[in-house]
Amino acid sequence: METMLVRLKPYDQRIGHVLRRFTYAGVKIHEERGWHRVTKQVADYLRGVRQVANDEYSPLAFDVCTDEEAKALDTREEVESKVRKSATDDVRLSPARNEGVLTTAQLAEPPKANSADAKGRKDRG
Repeated sequence: METMLVRLKPYDQRIGHVLRRFTYAGVKIHEERGWHRVTKQVADYLRGVRQVANDEYSPLAFDVCTDEEAKALDTREEVESKVRKSATDDVRLSPARNEGVLTTAQLAEPPKANSADAKGRKDRG
């Protein structure tokens, strides 16, 4: 019997992932439990399930993968989640780029309009 791994996409309301649990054919799938092994028929159905029922524009609710794809996805997510570097990591030098940079303090003052010019414009208009 062929099986596949499925999981609910991690909860993230701002991008539309709102499901935390789902039941189909007696299989209860919970987001916090991670991957679930199911038969190919169940996996084929779950592949088309959306976050909001009857909304074709809603994001897909499940990651449906083979064992190798699931391992690769977990590895990629682990690397992406480690954004912050610690002091023991190999931290590259971030050079300053101040040469040729012009700041607002170095800009010339804009010319001020004469009050006579302003009155002359009023008379013309």
